[in-house]
Amino acid sequence: MTLSFEGTQSYIATEDLSVAVNAAITLERPLLVKGEPGTGKTELARQVAQALDLPMIEWTIKSTTRAQQGLYEYDAVSRLRDSQLGEEGVHDVANYIRKGKLWQAFEAEGRVVLLIDEIDKADIEFPNDLLQELDRMEFHVYETGEMVRARQRPIVIITSNNEKELPDAFLRRCFFHYIRFPDIDTMRAIVAAHHPGIKAELLSAALTQFYELRETPGLKKKPSTSEVLDWLKLLLAEDLSPEDLKRDGANALPKLHGALLKNEQDVHLFERLAFMARNPRGR
Repeated sequence: MTLSFEGTQSYIATEDLSVAVNAAITLERPLLVKGEPGTGKTELARQVAQALDLPMIEWTIKSTTRAQQGLYEYDAVSRLRDSQLGEEGVHDVANYIRKGKLWQAFEAEGRVVLLIDEIDKADIEFPNDLLQELDRMEFHVYETGEMVRARQRPIVIITSNNEKELPDAFLRRCFFHYIRFPDIDTMRAIVAAHHPGIKAELLSAALTQFYELRETPGLKKKPSTSEVLDWLKLLLAEDLSPEDLKRDGANALPKLHGALLKNEQDVHLFERLAFMARNPRGR
């Protein structure tokens, strides 16, 4: 059966993103997705699983995560403790093997979506340590002598926030896609999927202000798609009108700006802009 992804009712996939997902499926290569935080990289894997009606296995990477943990871990400490207590199962080492996310994906009865989320948070050697396993779809369990092979090749989606450069050897084995920040027309479609009842006038005023805010020189953290959706939810909850959103030089901060601006430097930036607007000679 040919699998094809075109987005879902709640996830607006641009044409180039759909092409990337389907190309990775066809090539049977991991899809490496980069983009600004909040552009839907993690959510993409969940929506691919939903659209294709496949189970999903999620492996969230942290700075302390080791590649071996994705395969399996041998719990030698528990085995030693059980041997001291005279437990019967201590002689079978398989009782002390903890299966990792890759093992779970490999042994699944049917095809699954495997998300390796934020791979760039781990040590620089982490991607290289997974090269063979992701390429061959198999690995060896040294403690038991078992060879674990994928029953069906999972759809592997890997996300990165570009915190570290990934090794060339790893990149060669992936199909790459960068999720660009949505233009205003795409954003309208995204908002319509989440807030279908929003009035056109309020949406136009809010999105105009949002994109102006994103382009403000000196902004440390640009608000993301998820943040504008939260902001719009608040605007609707407060029943604000387009007129309520209007800003002047004396009040440069957007209404309910805490949904959009997430650090004090950016708040101070808009406060300074307001001050300069009130005191043009004091610049």
